[in-house]
Amino acid sequence: MIDESMKEIVSNKDEVLIGEPVLTRYERARIVGARALQISQGAPTLIDIEEDNVRPIDVATKELKARVLPVGMARRRPNGVFQIIPIQWLKDREFIHQIN
Repeated sequence: MIDESMKEIVSNKDEVLIGEPVLTRYERARIVGARALQISQGAPTLIDIEEDNVRPIDVATKELKARVLPVGMARRRPNGVFQIIPIQWLKDREFIHQIN
């Protein structure tokens, strides 16, 4: 639920307007953890898996690396302004080759 005092910023150029265009370790942990829980409860995977005995956390990490998850991160400022950023717009420090 969004408070009425909150105002959303919408980017016309598909750019990150709040914070750096990099996925923080906390955002990464939240995404991987939530997705691993979904997979462990029987959700279909979004990537092909060759092995039979793979941990859900490993699958979730591979899905994040492939950027196939339809997930957006909400970043907020103290003044009530927020932006919902699709993870496809964010680079990941874990995969250092993505950072220019």
